[in-house]
Amino acid sequence: MATQAMNADGMDVVQPMRRDWRTAWAALRRLLADGNDTVQVFRIMRALNADTSHRNYRRLLDEPGGGRLAYRRIELSQRFSDRVWIDALPDGSVGAQYRAFLDRTGFSAQGLAEISYADGEGWRELEHPVAWFGRRERDVHDIWHILTGYTAEEHLGEACLVAFSYAQTGGLGWAAIALGAMVKSLRVTGERRVAAAIWEGYRHGRRARWLHAEDYEALLAEPIDMARKRLGIAPPVRYLAARYRLAEQGIDAI
Repeated sequence: MATQAMNADGMDVVQPMRRDWRTAWAALRRLLADGNDTVQVFRIMRALNADTSHRNYRRLLDEPGGGRLAYRRIELSQRFSDRVWIDALPDGSVGAQYRAFLDRTGFSAQGLAEISYADGEGWRELEHPVAWFGRRERDVHDIWHILTGYTAEEHLGEACLVAFSYAQTGGLGWAAIALGAMVKSLRVTGERRVAAAIWEGYRHGRRARWLHAEDYEALLAEPIDMARKRLGIAPPVRYLAARYRLAEQGIDAI
């Protein structure tokens, strides 16, 4: 993450933040105590991700088509909140799965964006390419749930996607949450399958194509099976096995 400042000409600049391990640890403890406290996720990101968005924005510019995405600077939270566009996406597409996800959960891209600003921080209106990229990193989270098969409505799915996200972004905030969830799961459930599922998320993130370089407007119109194959996203076998085992034991959270 980064902080906003002014240069000598009065122009906005975005500087990487120093890592704040104390704040991250306090937020992680709260998150592990209440997995629905999404505000803590963004506190951890701000405390630990430092120059992640800077590095990944530079990488985007080196990717095929990345320069075009950066030039257009589409705000995905707004695009994903356009229900007319979402409803027009074809059956069997990534977007159709996302539409079903929105209807099932009541979640929204704009709602996630508002949670990220709960502490009065963030890049709500900052016109800077790195700030735009940081918002983009946030806004694709639920689309990654759809692509990976890691369900958003339960904690194991979130933990697996967090590990996937660390592999994709290199942000230490994701790593801290994934490790915390893994340790908690072993302590609470005693199930090694849970740890194996989270590790699977990391491995799948390493092997998949870099998803931040995707044109998400085009991706949402793509048949989901074809998209997963093209992007190299493997089926979540260990995750499904762990979820089944937890259900057998009557455990609905980790």
